[in-house]
Amino acid sequence: MSVIISDEILAATRMTEAEMKQEIALMLFQKEKLTLAQASRLALMNSISFQHLLASRQIPVHYDIEDFEQDIKNLREMGRL
Repeated sequence: MSVIISDEILAATRMTEAEMKQEIALMLFQKEKLTLAQASRLALMNSISFQHLLASRQIPVHYDIEDFEQDIKNLREMGRL
């Protein structure tokens, strides 16, 4: 599924497309709708950079068994395990 955000909305928020994706990822992570790995991908950031972004916003990292399993799955899919 693709979501289209108009240039008008981006201009109104004074955000770039990348910044908008990061904000959406942060919000969904904070509401526990996305895992750390999923939110990092949505934000187009590696996991460490996304964790730094979370820390800069004082958003705690909730990392549980499901997140760990998702990270293992992602690593396997990328051929790194």
